[in-house]
Amino acid sequence: MTMRLLSARTALARGLSPSVTYSTGAPLATFSNQHRLPRLPVPALEDTVARYLKSVRPLVSASDYAETERAASTFVKSTELGPVLQSRLLKVDAEASHSWLEDIWLKKAYLEWRDPSYINVNWFALFADNPDFPLVTAPRGRPTPVQVGRAARLVTHMLEINEALNKEQIPADMQKDTPFCMNQYKWQFGTTRIPRPGCDIVVNQYPSTARHILVMYRNQTVEVPVYNSDGVRANIGQITSQLVLATERIDKLLSGGQQPSVANLTAGHRDDWTEARAMLEQDAGNRESLAKVDSALFVVCLDVDVDARDTTEVGRTIAVFNHSDAGANRWFDKSIQLVIMNTGRTGVNCEHTPVDGMTAGRLLMEVGEKERGPIKDITPCANLNEPTPIQWNVSPDVAHIISKVRRDAGALASDLRILFGENEGYGAQWIKTLGVSPDAYFQVALQAAYYRHYGHPTATYESSSLRKFLHGRTETIRSCTEDSLAFSKAFGDKDMPLKKKLMYFQQAIATQVELSRAAAAGKGVDRHLLGLRVQIQTPEEAERAWLFQDKSYVKSMSFGLSTSNVSPGERFRGGFAPVIKDGYGINYAMDKNDLKFSVSEWLSSPVTDAQAFRQTLYKTLEDLYEAGEYAKNHQ
Repeated sequence: MTMRLLSARTALARGLSPSVTYSTGAPLATFSNQHRLPRLPVPALEDTVARYLKSVRPLVSASDYAETERAASTFVKSTELGPVLQSRLLKVDAEASHSWLEDIWLKKAYLEWRDPSYINVNWFALFADNPDFPLVTAPRGRPTPVQVGRAARLVTHMLEINEALNKEQIPADMQKDTPFCMNQYKWQFGTTRIPRPGCDIVVNQYPSTARHILVMYRNQTVEVPVYNSDGVRANIGQITSQLVLATERIDKLLSGGQQPSVANLTAGHRDDWTEARAMLEQDAGNRESLAKVDSALFVVCLDVDVDARDTTEVGRTIAVFNHSDAGANRWFDKSIQLVIMNTGRTGVNCEHTPVDGMTAGRLLMEVGEKERGPIKDITPCANLNEPTPIQWNVSPDVAHIISKVRRDAGALASDLRILFGENEGYGAQWIKTLGVSPDAYFQVALQAAYYRHYGHPTATYESSSLRKFLHGRTETIRSCTEDSLAFSKAFGDKDMPLKKKLMYFQQAIATQVELSRAAAAGKGVDRHLLGLRVQIQTPEEAERAWLFQDKSYVKSMSFGLSTSNVSPGERFRGGFAPVIKDGYGINYAMDKNDLKFSVSEWLSSPVTDAQAFRQTLYKTLEDLYEAGEYAKNHQ
């Protein structure tokens, strides 16, 4: 079986959970609740298999389902392999410091994944335009005051947040009275994914005490100090000057001739990047340069090779923040990259491996809020070192790999299309008048739209947070259910009374809510099955793993809809790539009076059509609204 165990791209777990809030009363220190968190349990084998069978039923024929039932019932027998794998997983749990899933998920979902991560793993988002930094028409190839000014403001607030994290002053996340794990916050700053043969590694430092950031400008890297040698932070005026000086230093460097863009390698196949980095590390100067990159708190990308259409055309704007020009002017292995165009438009690109979008998103949304209005500045620091372009000694072999990566990255980027959509007719406020969960409403609507468009259902992934548990990451909500399929069929039946359709709708909503609660409680399907799969030790055992050999297992893992809720979306919206060739990536945000979403596809797919599917989703949302209004007025 060649398919990936579980695609990391599906997890813009990636999203902010709208139900996560700061603790009430006196703020609790960042990690003060860690001791209260339970460990993620290993579910009973029979329970997970039962849930799995329910998730498979709407996707396969009756005859295929009968085969799946036989495979599942054999797998769990005491004389078969299932209980052996369960026993091994329980031993892993007993020996794990924090969570049986933590290392398995990190390696299998991310670090062992060898295809380019810059689109397949990284996620992007756009910040809302800031009236304090109005957009400008910028000359191509030159930085602008609005660009540098907004960048300096964002850098300042990022540094404030990092300092608060270092001092454990970020309030602990809570969901009502339930504490959430805060461990991922230790991996926000000074964090880098590093390519290695077969399995990458992630390096970071907490507390994150590096004194510099990395600036990308004209495809070149610059070490930019933001603290002096005593650890005193530069004020916003000094940071502005540092950014200007960084651009001037690179302009001067490039005036003497074109320089290689080592950063482009981060957009390549992980094996290509591994090979190139190993060659780079043979040189002492390169090792020093790589150490500067790896330890930098975060990245600021100042984009100046900007076409006017990159700001005025939404699709081109998305491309800038998602993948840039075939990976240009980015270091995609850094955990957080702020991207500021010379027009003033701003967004982020984040490496997903150590941190789910819900944690990175919380901090970045806070930065977005802080950048508006007056700022309380600090006294300038003394003896601040100047920015220094990072130098590279690039051999012909490395230069050849850079050229290959540029070609490959360009081909991958040109195959991806992401469209934004916005339903302005209603939002979460109206949905709540129906007495249903806004998230469940959208998921059921999405199932109905897909069935309306294709005439059959598809396996669907919605990410759910496991942060109620120690070192928890994400679980899958398998949103395609027998009840959602029943409603999808009923909704398109012109002869069925509306009252009966709404009965199907309510049942589909109830099932979706039940699955969401179960996933958040560690009672999903996918993470447990993943944990079992990695316990297989020999090819002979793999042949006896009847559940995984069954063709329905692969079908249930082929997520034609990969979805994530990133509410709220007023000032922060983004997207990600589909996880299979013939699938869509759906990123959505439920605001009070509108619904925002994005639809992504691979253009090479003969099955998908993001533009047409977006229209079907619009129409489905409109029809659901009309049905809801009719029902409310005819009770």
